Amino acid sequence: MLTLRAVHHVAIICSNYEASKKFYTDVLGFRVMAEHYRAERRSYKLDLALADRYCIELFSFPDPPARVSRPEACGLRHLAFEVANLDEATAWLQQKNIGFEPIRIDEYTGKRFTFFADPDNLPLEFYEQ
Repeated sequence: MLTLRAVHHVAIICSNYEASKKFYTDVLGFRVMAEHYRAERRSYKLDLALADRYCIELFSFPDPPARVSRPEACGLRHLAFEVANLDEATAWLQQKNIGFEPIRIDEYTGKRFTFFADPDNLPLEFYEQ
């Protein structure tokens, strides 16, 4: 029987490397673990950690095609981040001039959440625990 221990990381391809690097580090607070430029691919690979745990591989490639996010398409729907206080998290987004959807209540858990987007319009969620 297969036993998965955890989700190891999420890979994200961005259209503007510097804008996405700034967003994930300066806005969301991820820490850079490693950054590599792969000249043969004209591509960056940035390893990002949250709370000292490797989480995201951020890639840049020349002219990546746009991915359909809305209307909702088949595939990965969104990436959700757990927050302790949704009001503080959305206030932080406001300070950074990042819009977000109205706060909603999960009908099954009663927890509050909201959606926002990264520089490539990748849907992201803050989910209050």
